[in-house]
Amino acid sequence: MYTIISGTNRVGSNTLKVAQQYQAILKGKGIDANLLSLENVNVTNRNAVFEAMEKEILMPADYFIFISPEYNGSFPGVLKMLFDNSKIQMAWWNKKALITGVSSGRAGNVRGNDHLAAVLNYLKITVHHNLLPISSIDTLMDAKGNIIEPNTLNVINRQIDEFIAWTNEKAPIETV
Repeated sequence: MYTIISGTNRVGSNTLKVAQQYQAILKGKGIDANLLSLENVNVTNRNAVFEAMEKEILMPADYFIFISPEYNGSFPGVLKMLFDNSKIQMAWWNKKALITGVSSGRAGNVRGNDHLAAVLNYLKITVHHNLLPISSIDTLMDAKGNIIEPNTLNVINRQIDEFIAWTNEKAPIETV
């Protein structure tokens, strides 16, 4: 099961719009993916709502796609809180992930992608090599919030195709 995580709690963010577009692209390739938006999720403590989300969305996922904005040269604290308050072994260990950074600036969250990859590796998640930075995101979208710039759509599709192929490879032998 694929789960896309929009890594911010900002309402109406470009990050969520990109995550929704990733979900639509996957659907077009015959893959249904859950979409977890952190907009309305309280990740600061474990409560019944958090535990239900964890059980229904995080734990069953085999593959994660993180869409993360650039916050002060890294990724948002709300995403880190999601990791910190979850049952790490059950939600994250031995899974695979893809990372896309979005930014209105010129770096596309390159540094944040690297930081997020390091945290995911610590959580025993294997991260796909293609950490895609999408720069100047607001100039690549139409009025509805869809990316319409052809080169960006091509690299997104290539990244997703690589990830799908990679997730279909035989998993390495698990070690304890």
